[in-house]
Amino acid sequence: MLTLTHRYRIYPSAVQEHQFIEWMEICRGAYNYALREIKDWCLGRKCLVDRCSLEKEYILPADLKFPGEVYQLNNLPEAKKSFPKLGEVPSQVLQQAIKQLHVGWKYFQRIGFGFPRFKKFGQFKSLLFPQFKKNPVTNLHLNLPKIGAIPINLHRPIPIGFAVKQVRILRKADRWYASISLQCDVSIPDPTPHGHPIGVDVGLEKFLVTSDGVQSKPPKFFKSLQSELKLLQRRLARLQRRSKNYEKQRLKVARLHHKIDNTRKDFHFKQAHALCDGGDMVFMEDLDYRTSAKGMFGKHMLDASFGQFRTIVKYVCWKRGKFFSEVDARGTSQLCPECGGEVKKDLSVRVHDCPHCGYKTDRDIAAGQNIRNRGIELISTLGHSGTQTACADDLPGTGKNQSRQVSKPRKGVTRKSKM
Repeated sequence: MLTLTHRYRIYPSAVQEHQFIEWMEICRGAYNYALREIKDWCLGRKCLVDRCSLEKEYILPADLKFPGEVYQLNNLPEAKKSFPKLGEVPSQVLQQAIKQLHVGWKYFQRIGFGFPRFKKFGQFKSLLFPQFKKNPVTNLHLNLPKIGAIPINLHRPIPIGFAVKQVRILRKADRWYASISLQCDVSIPDPTPHGHPIGVDVGLEKFLVTSDGVQSKPPKFFKSLQSELKLLQRRLARLQRRSKNYEKQRLKVARLHHKIDNTRKDFHFKQAHALCDGGDMVFMEDLDYRTSAKGMFGKHMLDASFGQFRTIVKYVCWKRGKFFSEVDARGTSQLCPECGGEVKKDLSVRVHDCPHCGYKTDRDIAAGQNIRNRGIELISTLGHSGTQTACADDLPGTGKNQSRQVSKPRKGVTRKSKM
């Protein structure tokens, strides 16, 4: 089963936009009420056996079951009688708000932290329509239950053979989008290693450097607009909350953040397609960029958004039939890509000069070549014993324009034989 998600811009009228906002607030109230039931159940069982707090926790019956997902979904019809506003929202959309809470609850139980939080005013920014009797998308409109037809900019047509499974309405600043999930009953195998390999090294001084010597400067979208954002946020801080002028200024700040996000994502997609144009196999470092974002260069790391870029490169490689893999990042800038010798250097040294073999090149290019070599070694192991190739000269479509291109096969077993 192949699932794709296309995002389109929609243009609801003032009445439809007001109805969407009202539905989001109703779903937010249902979400918070369901979370309150879970928290009360948990707090009512935190006290000792021989005593109970009368100040902080509610005294609940001992045989009260945990308010699970099925229990809360079954209580929605009764809740609509007590709260008639719940009936204004489509029933499946309201159910998805409860299911969204329990997805977060299961995630908290699995990893042990990240307890779900209450949603404040304006924090519930999406509505999910999970099922349709017929295709809701036409060339000009998107038909939704209880809302009618909404003009849509179908900038790319829905592929033939795909069916619309669900639609999520998103609100970003003052713009509205529809994320449409498409499914087709086909099975597509993952791309296999083939062709020309490329190692990609990312950094703050140069956004990316490939093993072929291609370099890209960091655009720094957030830093270039930081002064303008600072001015808008200062004006916002001086206004009274929930006033009309406050909402106008809040939208200006949200629009600028949305602009930074869009331009950064567009740059990432263009760079990902450029990498796929330059080679058939793309290798990147397996790094946790969240740790680097907490250091002294955290703002610049978040502005570059290397984690998002790696995810986009992986998706674009899969879409275009290119092979993508992550390799170990330890020591990629401290080894020589030609002889494999260790060449220690600080961050201030930007040139790789190997004293063992005399190979000299840019530090980032050498790191990209090490990443490429590790990726080739990772995919070219033919078995646990026998012959192992150290490079991709036996793969189809690989030329001789790379360093260390001629591999030296090593014969033998991987384990020592017993005497």
